Amino acid sequence: FIGGKWRIPVINSLCNGNRRFRDIEKSIPDITRRMLSKELKDMELNKLLKRNVYPEIPVLIEYEPTEYCRTFGRIIQEMIRWGEEHEKVIKNRQG
Repeated sequence: FIGGKWRIPVINSLCNGNRRFRDIEKSIPDITRRMLSKELKDMELNKLLKRNVYPEIPVLIEYEPTEYCRTFGRIIQEMIRWGEEHEKVIKNRQG
């Protein structure tokens, strides 16, 4: 469900407002188009995102995190805050 190298960066990108494939791809260094496509499909199957298709020319596809996915985004933010606090502890110990 959350395993793998790319799942958390994709969730983070979506929760930060990236909706189009290209924008998500640009926000994640080193991810390949094939891997991003696979992750997005898997996440849709696991109810972590919703894929919206707009019948325009050319067809517009946007992705959005589900509310369920956003709950994990809050966990990521808490982990980032913890890491920042831990960095301060380490710097204070060295100084």
